[in-house]
Amino acid sequence: MLYRAEGLVIRSTDYGEGNKIITLLTPSFGKQGIVVRGAKKLKSRYGSLAQLFTYGDYSYYRSGSLGTLNSGEIIESFQELREGLEGPAYAAYAAELTDRAINDDEAAAYLFHQLKACQTALAEGKDPQIVLRAYEMKVVSAAGYAPMLDECVSCGKLEGPFRFSAGGGGALCLSCRHRDPNALELSETAWKILRVFLAIDLRRLGNIAVRDRTKKELQLALRRWLDTHLNLNLKSRNFLDQLEKYGDLLGERPIRANPERGSATPAAAESAPETGAEDETV
Repeated sequence: MLYRAEGLVIRSTDYGEGNKIITLLTPSFGKQGIVVRGAKKLKSRYGSLAQLFTYGDYSYYRSGSLGTLNSGEIIESFQELREGLEGPAYAAYAAELTDRAINDDEAAAYLFHQLKACQTALAEGKDPQIVLRAYEMKVVSAAGYAPMLDECVSCGKLEGPFRFSAGGGGALCLSCRHRDPNALELSETAWKILRVFLAIDLRRLGNIAVRDRTKKELQLALRRWLDTHLNLNLKSRNFLDQLEKYGDLLGERPIRANPERGSATPAAAESAPETGAEDETV
């Protein structure tokens, strides 16, 4: 049967001498595996459709677990996400997390739009660490592991302060914090941003200027949550950790928008200063 769907390429692997197998995240059919014949050949008509991060319109035959590409057209190549080191690193992490964390039947239209918004935000030069933390929240929610952040998961108390318990399911009030000695003490700003990440549609995500120490809180909280509930060993995450650790030594900076998407802005100009109020504008 012939199918047609828009999709984002979240995985692309070699198959045989000249072919590739791609995994598409589609709004209509969830995740779809498709063989793109001849994609590795230099003059391949459809080689660009098999590139990671590509957003395209795909027509394919499917009779079993894998389809075969019949025709296709690129809607947006996201070329910016394949340039340098940081572009591919952050985008590859989002793609691999989606592929590994979400089952075929969990990949609904909403997650497709969230991943597309994530890629768009990265290509536009928005802070990649903030974009990725927000997208991680969308993935855990789609997988059925959204944290409870507005009340104590143990007693239901609505007023904080709270501790963040990955094992306990989210917020723990001070009276219940003994239930998880490893629960994290987060700043009020970190709690506020986590709640925003849980509620917001990434298509509406604006620029959020966040101090480095708050970014580290957000990363620690979401990493602990992902490791507790999904327990994935992602190659892209290991590489990204090393890049973030040594990026300054390599001279790397977050990717910035190309002229077609908007004016480029130096990374330092968008960073919140270490003193003064933080600005979380969504």
